[in-house]
Amino acid sequence: MREINDEFLPHLQELVDLGESGTDIMHGHLKNLMLDAETNLMKIDNSDEDIKYWEGRLDALTECYVLTYNLAFALNERIVKNG
Repeated sequence: MREINDEFLPHLQELVDLGESGTDIMHGHLKNLMLDAETNLMKIDNSDEDIKYWEGRLDALTECYVLTYNLAFALNERIVKNG
């Protein structure tokens, strides 16, 4: 498990500095992580342990991705509603 810290990857920090919303940054980054997990899953020959790991990782990333997607729409609806 990765250690939690306050340092971002440079491209993520650049998005923060440009004023992008946190949900948009997370949504994009999760999509990249999902693609990476899917690519790794497709490369596996026949290791059940590796398959389970990458399938589980992809499932977890997908759940987070869907959450950011739904949050973005809910936040936008609130903005439109409250004018």
